[in-house]
Amino acid sequence: MPTLETTVNGLKMPNPFVIGSGPPGTNGNVIGKAFDEGWGAVICKTISLDATKVVNVQPRYARLRARDSKEIIGWENIELISDRSFDIWVEELKAVKDKYPDRILIASIMEEFNKDAWVEIVERCQDLGVDAFELNFSCPHGLPERKMGSAMGENPDILSEVSGWVNAVAKVPVWAKMTPNVTHIEDPTRAALKAGCEGVSAINTIRSVLGIDLDTLRPEPQVEGYTTPGGYSCRAVMPIALRMCMEIARVIRDEFPNSTLSGIGGVETGNDAAQFILLGADTVQVCTGVMKFGYGMVKNMCDELLAFMVKHEFETLDDFKGHSVQYFTTHADLVKRQAETRAAAKAEHDKRMIRDDAQWTGDEFVDQSDALARG
Repeated sequence: MPTLETTVNGLKMPNPFVIGSGPPGTNGNVIGKAFDEGWGAVICKTISLDATKVVNVQPRYARLRARDSKEIIGWENIELISDRSFDIWVEELKAVKDKYPDRILIASIMEEFNKDAWVEIVERCQDLGVDAFELNFSCPHGLPERKMGSAMGENPDILSEVSGWVNAVAKVPVWAKMTPNVTHIEDPTRAALKAGCEGVSAINTIRSVLGIDLDTLRPEPQVEGYTTPGGYSCRAVMPIALRMCMEIARVIRDEFPNSTLSGIGGVETGNDAAQFILLGADTVQVCTGVMKFGYGMVKNMCDELLAFMVKHEFETLDDFKGHSVQYFTTHADLVKRQAETRAAAKAEHDKRMIRDDAQWTGDEFVDQSDALARG
C-alpha cells in the first residue's frame, strides 16, 4: 500500500502538501484549521519585526476567468506581508506549537538588508519552537524601495549574504523562496544553497498587470482608480512553475544532492502535485488554491495522488521524485535523436525491400509486400 508520509530535511510530514505563505496562514486560528484538515505542514504568512510599515488596501485581488466556463484561472494580488505585530505572532506561533506539537510549522520571514534584524527575528522565532524557516526573497510587490522581497531575491550576492546571516544562527532547516522574476532561476538557487540553506521553494508569484477594465479604462484591481503591478498566481502559472522547478531540480541533482525543493504554482489537484514531484519537488505548496476551494481540498489531493501512485505501483514519493527530469534535453539533441530514429526506420524499411525472388520469406510476406507497395 503506498504512503504519502515523507521526511524532508528531518521534518516528518503525513503528506507532502504544505500551506504556502499567504492569507491561508494569516493567523493562529486558520493555521490550526489547516492542521485539523490534514495538511502536511503550514507556512505562516510572512512576518517581520516591524509591522507598522505594512498597510494593505481594498480591493487587493483581481481574477482572470476562462471566457466560456468562467473558471478562475489567474489571480493577481497586491497584498503585503502580515500587518500583525510581531508580539501577536509570538503568542500565536507558540500557541499553535503547544496545541500541535507534532505538526510542522514553518515561519516565513522577511526583513530589510539589515543583519541585526534578520538575526533577531530568526533567534526569537526559533525560541518559540517553529520547525523551519522560509526566507521571503520573492514577493514581487510592496516595499521594493526597502530592498525587501524580490528586490533582494533578484540579486544573488545580496541573497547569499542574507542567507549566510540566517544560517549562522538558525538551528532548524532554512528554505529560500525563489522569485520567478529573473532570467535564470539557477543563479539565486545556487547562491542560497551555497550559503547553507537546506532547500529552496519555487516559485513565488509572477510580477503582472492582470488587465484593463474597458469601461473605466483603468487597470485592475482599482484602488481609488489606480493600481500597482502585483503578483500573478493560480492555474495559469503552473507551466512556468514546472519549468523553473525542473531547472532547480537539475541544479540540485548535479551540484547539491542533499538539498530539497518545495514546488509552488497553480497546484489544485493531486495530479498537479504529481507533476511537481516528477520534476524534483519534495513537497508541494498551495496558497491560491485554498482561497478558491478551502482547506478541505487537501483530502481530495491526497486521494488523487495516492491513486496516481497505485496506478504506477509507486510505494513512496521517493520512488518517482525527479523521474521526469531525465527527459529534458537541448533542441540540438532533439534534432539528433529524431534524425537517428528516422535513419534507423529507413534502414529497417530498406532491409524489408525485396530485390530478388530469393529474399521472400513466409513469415514476413505481408510486410515485404507492403514495403514494395505505394498507396
